[in-house]
Amino acid sequence: MFPFRVIDQASVQQLLDMKNVIELVERAYTLKEQNEASLFPMVFHEFAPGKADMDIKSGHLTGANIFGLKLVGWYGENPSKNLPALVGFVMVLDSNTGVPKGMMSGEPVTLMRTGAAGGIGAKYLARPESEHLLLVGSGHLAAYEIMATLMTMKHIKKVTVYNANSYEKAAAFCATVKHHLQEKFLAPYKHDQELYNTLLDRIDIEYAATDDIRSTTEQADIIITATPSRKPIIMKEWVKPGTHFSCIGADMEGKQEIDEHLFASARVFVDDVTQAINVGETKVAVKKGLLAKEAIVAEIGSVILGKTPGRLSDQDITIYDSTGIALQDLITADYVLAKAEEKGIGTVATL
Repeated sequence: MFPFRVIDQASVQQLLDMKNVIELVERAYTLKEQNEASLFPMVFHEFAPGKADMDIKSGHLTGANIFGLKLVGWYGENPSKNLPALVGFVMVLDSNTGVPKGMMSGEPVTLMRTGAAGGIGAKYLARPESEHLLLVGSGHLAAYEIMATLMTMKHIKKVTVYNANSYEKAAAFCATVKHHLQEKFLAPYKHDQELYNTLLDRIDIEYAATDDIRSTTEQADIIITATPSRKPIIMKEWVKPGTHFSCIGADMEGKQEIDEHLFASARVFVDDVTQAINVGETKVAVKKGLLAKEAIVAEIGSVILGKTPGRLSDQDITIYDSTGIALQDLITADYVLAKAEEKGIGTVATL
């Protein structure tokens, strides 16, 4: 008999803030690099290609004494039914005893840690003076990617948003995003007036939709792709020297967002080499012989720890292939469980 805490979506959202999640995800990456964390094989199934799929990601963080899994389904048509596109849960267990610690809604954990990953890629691989962020995709991840990047990159002056299917959706997103960022992400920092004002200033920039992806790509310093695309949206010849990519959307077989030929001349970093070459943005480039597995510079944890340099010059094109790994989810969920216990949040059952 042991207590098992269940935390609903609203409570998870209440307990998470982007600053802490960025730090947690960085810790997950560094634990992996230090061989204090490992991944188990991923399970993936498509119910309807490009419309509905599910995956189970799991792993073990010896450095945090936990293991567990995340099961998430993505249903692209759910928002039209007044349902979230992402549905699922995260379960965390004690790796010393095997005893479950708790479970929670997977959607807010996934959105926060995925946004954090895009911002971390920019933090360590983009030019520090970068001013123009191009976000490809205006869906459920968009605000999270913007907020994390504004937190990690202090010189951003403009965010341009491109939706390959609908300029109107990108324009509608841009019309409300500033208010949305303030309301959704800044509340946890009101007790720290200096930090709150800093983030308020970073949010207070230009947001614009575009229907000209080529021209915008030619101008962008940082490009984050967060779509379910199955073909390249951005071509190599459009990309200027010094551009950084955080590729978020291609996390399953068949997905692709950028021209595979970009990999031949870029410095390529990943969250997990095996996962990247099997299901990530890197897969097509490796499959076509444009990038050897050995040519992947490093996993991002090595850069965070200072073992491997990110960019070598302002002219480097850098790519961070963030396929999304269970370690991000588990370390974030474990933090939520600890905070929930501290504050008496959630339902505690005895199993």
